[in-house]
Amino acid sequence: MNIRFEIEYRTIYGEDLFLNILKEDGSQEHHALRTVDGVIWACELNVDVAIDYFYTVTWQGREKRSEWVFCPHSFDPKEVASPDVRAVQRDSWMDAPEDFRVAGTLVPVFSLRTRRSFGVGDFGDLRQMVDWIATTGQRVLQILPINDTTSSHTWADSYPYSCISVFALHPQYVELGALPALKSEKDRRHFDKLRQELNALTQIDYERVNAAKLEYLRLIFDEEGKRILSTADFKTFFANNEQWLVPYAQYCHLRDTYGTGDFSAWPNHKQWAEADRKVLSNPRNKAFKDVAFYYFVQFVLAQQLRGVHAYARSRGVILKGDIPIGVARHGCDVWQEPRYFNLNGQAGAPPDDFSEDGQNWGFPTYNWDEMLRDGCQWWERRFRNMARYFDAYRIDHVLGFFRIWEIPMPVKSGLLGQFSPALAFRREEIYGYGISEETLKATVGPIIKPQGAEVEAYNNTDYLFLRDHRNPELFHPRISGKKTSCYSRLSNDQQQAFDALYEDFFYHRNNQFWYEEAMQKLPKLVKATRMLCCAEDLGMVPACVKWVMDELGILSLELESMPKEPWVRFGHVENNPRRSVATISSHDTPTLRMWWDEDYERTQDYFNNILHREGPAPHPLPGWLAQEIIQRHLDCPSMLCVIALQDWLAIDEHLRNKDANAERVNIPANPHHYWRYRMHLNIEDLKHDKQFTEGIREMVTLGNRG
Repeated sequence: MNIRFEIEYRTIYGEDLFLNILKEDGSQEHHALRTVDGVIWACELNVDVAIDYFYTVTWQGREKRSEWVFCPHSFDPKEVASPDVRAVQRDSWMDAPEDFRVAGTLVPVFSLRTRRSFGVGDFGDLRQMVDWIATTGQRVLQILPINDTTSSHTWADSYPYSCISVFALHPQYVELGALPALKSEKDRRHFDKLRQELNALTQIDYERVNAAKLEYLRLIFDEEGKRILSTADFKTFFANNEQWLVPYAQYCHLRDTYGTGDFSAWPNHKQWAEADRKVLSNPRNKAFKDVAFYYFVQFVLAQQLRGVHAYARSRGVILKGDIPIGVARHGCDVWQEPRYFNLNGQAGAPPDDFSEDGQNWGFPTYNWDEMLRDGCQWWERRFRNMARYFDAYRIDHVLGFFRIWEIPMPVKSGLLGQFSPALAFRREEIYGYGISEETLKATVGPIIKPQGAEVEAYNNTDYLFLRDHRNPELFHPRISGKKTSCYSRLSNDQQQAFDALYEDFFYHRNNQFWYEEAMQKLPKLVKATRMLCCAEDLGMVPACVKWVMDELGILSLELESMPKEPWVRFGHVENNPRRSVATISSHDTPTLRMWWDEDYERTQDYFNNILHREGPAPHPLPGWLAQEIIQRHLDCPSMLCVIALQDWLAIDEHLRNKDANAERVNIPANPHHYWRYRMHLNIEDLKHDKQFTEGIREMVTLGNRG
């Protein structure tokens, strides 16, 4: 009987899988498995008798056997219901090799700098960064989102987590030097002079850089576009991406025609019309010619990024991408498929170490009922698109798959949000905690309406309870309610009653409910691709998050300065779970050097009680101590240890930026932050600094990461 053996196994890089048949005489047969998508590996065998079998994977010359090696799986062809039915034996083995412990670097692509950059990091620079990663013995290069964020053609578009398309790549990352040369010598001289001028800046001039790159791309398109769009490679790209590419191109054309990405302000085409797809896909039509430039740009970007990915794999480097939790309110995704979004809500975050007033990101929240109705196809398409370019990914704010912090439109304050979905309280339940009817009436916020005096009244944060956004007869305890003046006016017994209700709501009542919410969404998405799944699980983390992540094998994020346990000041890296990513700082936090000088008392505590050193902590942070802190992280049990480039550079007091504050990538408390940080040195210089490079290689080797 012809049997197809299938195993679900997610590759990191370079693995080979084998099916091993145990024979009665004690010998084995080895059969190589093949995969198309990097998720399901298979081979077909003719099996006439019952067999025992197990799987092995070879990784960097080492072999690991499946967990069934001492208790093999069995298959008996006699148990197949009908010989006419093609028999498939499906198994799953999702764990990475036990000795898989690697080091890596986090750096935004826009922050990269080489001698040939055009004022912003690009995919050519990313290739050079891969070289540096490999030379230092690291195995992971983690970046921030690289999706198109172009809405206004101003610096406000620099925010990489507010993409207008979760599929399209940002034109600023195109490597112009990899394109055909411009035919005009005058143009070539002009752009080379401009490139040198922009590249000499200490920070990104987002508007000038993007205007120049788009102008260059327009010229190249005029000269080479017709030829490139007629190639087999472009036609294959178009066929594989047509579902999102055609609406995206029309959105960009209309955005540039009307001078705004806010489609609600357009005189027509306020929503994507599927009937337009056919005319926009035919090169003979004028409508196609109107949008062809955007097809061309995305094709070029995709080709370049896939080239970088292939190069990284050839050098044993894992590219780790980033999946933002939100999308731009007036972006193409909402324009094309508005049914998936709740435009009456704004996603954000409750108060935390980043912002004591909470955060309002402005993104629409998701209509999960609609998304679940079709099996989360939008998310699955998004994850599969990422898998074309990356071997691993970070889910930004994974808590959003459990519940999102939702702020009603058009309220601004993050303090006035509430978790959605959540099991809000009925009046009778509130009274059951000992809170009186009078207290509830005196401390509950008004019903929110989209305009007028009601909004102004709602913006008052002196409440203990907020009405549910969808049902005003249900109530949520207001986040940080104990800091309000109305709480201070309560009697002791009413304060204690509110404390008990507050604790129950945020840490106990919703745990099982939120677990079930996440398990409707995440399993299908995690299993959709071969990529290693990591998650940013910081903030107000309910207990159910760990349940889900452990069950699905998702790697957690561990920051020593932001421990998961609220009763400790610092985490203990030596106790990090194996399935985790250890790091020191992220794009949202101060760098190590900034953190060290931010709070002298906290730093002193860390110096004495975590590093176990006596005496006063030195300021500013010396290079030898930065090296010690990084080495502690490299030595920890976490599978991945990813260090921000700025923190690696902190080791060398001559190499690092003289101004530590210039290394900050983002300030989460500022919703209008200009994302423009760039390396202060060239990657070429970094690669040629043998003392620094060899020093990192030695640290990685000492940490047994390779």
